[in-house]
Amino acid sequence: MNRFLSGFTAFGLLVALTGPARSQYTFTPLDVPGAIFTAASGINDAGQIVGEYFDDVASHGFLLDVDGSYTPLDVPGATLTIANGISNSGQIVGYYSAGGRSHGFLRDTDGTYTTFDVTYVRDTFPEGINNDGQIVGTIGDYIGVSHSFLRDVDGSYTTAFGPPGETSTDPSGINDRGQIVGVYNAGGRAHGFLRDLDGSYTTLEGYRPLGINDAGQIVGYYADADGVHGFLRDVDGSYTPLDVPEAQGTIAYGINGAGQIVGYYGDADGNVHGFLATPP
Repeated sequence: MNRFLSGFTAFGLLVALTGPARSQYTFTPLDVPGAIFTAASGINDAGQIVGEYFDDVASHGFLLDVDGSYTPLDVPGATLTIANGISNSGQIVGYYSAGGRSHGFLRDTDGTYTTFDVTYVRDTFPEGINNDGQIVGTIGDYIGVSHSFLRDVDGSYTTAFGPPGETSTDPSGINDRGQIVGVYNAGGRAHGFLRDLDGSYTTLEGYRPLGINDAGQIVGYYADADGVHGFLRDVDGSYTPLDVPEAQGTIAYGINGAGQIVGYYGDADGNVHGFLATPP
C-alpha cells in the first residue's frame, strides 16, 4: 500500500459518519481524469500542484499546471511513482519502486529524472524540497527502522537527526529558512515536531505536521472523536481546523507562500480526492 493511503487508512475507524463543520476556505476538488483516486501533496508559489493518482494499474505521480492540465510523472522502469513536493523553479521530488526497493528522484523542469539513494539503507522516501534545492525525507534500514535525512544541493547527506530520546524520525517538509516539520517516535508514541535552523525542536503534541511555507505556517492533520481533520498552524501558534465540506476525513499536505493548501479527503462512498483550499 502506498504511503498516502496507509496514512489515511490509519485513522479510518475514527472517521464519523457525518462530515465535520465547514471551514472558511474555498475548497476545489482535484481529480486526475480516469483516476480511481487522486491525492495532492505539494504546491509552489506559482500554483503548480503535485501528487499521486491510481489508474487501476499502478500509482503514478502527477503535475497539475496553472492552466489546469495534468502531466503524468513516471520514473523510467519504475513500477510505482509518487510525487511529494515541488519548488518554485518547478523541481519535483518523490520516490519510486524498482527492484523491490524504494528510491528517491528529483525531476527537473526539462523532464529529466535524477535518481538517488541514501547510502547503506534499503529504502529512500523524499518528502519535501525547498527553493534552495534541499530535500528532506525518510530512509528505511534493513531491520525496518525509519530514520531522517536531509540532502543538500551538493548531494551530501545529513542523516538520523531528531530530538533527544527519539527512536525514529520522519520529516515531511522544509522551507527556505531551513525549518523542518514531521513526526518522531519516543516513549512508544508519535509526536509532531518543528525543527528550527539552530537545531532546536518544538513538539506539536497531538498533530501530524506535513508541510511548512516560508512564513512558518504549518499544515497537516489530527484525529479526534469526530474523525480526521486537516489543520493550519499559524505563526502565532494558533490552530485552524480544515475540513472539506461533507468529507469523511481531510488531510492537509502542502502549503505555499500565498496560503493555498493542498491535500486529500475521503467521500461518503469511500473514494479519495485531492483538493485545493484557497484562504478567505
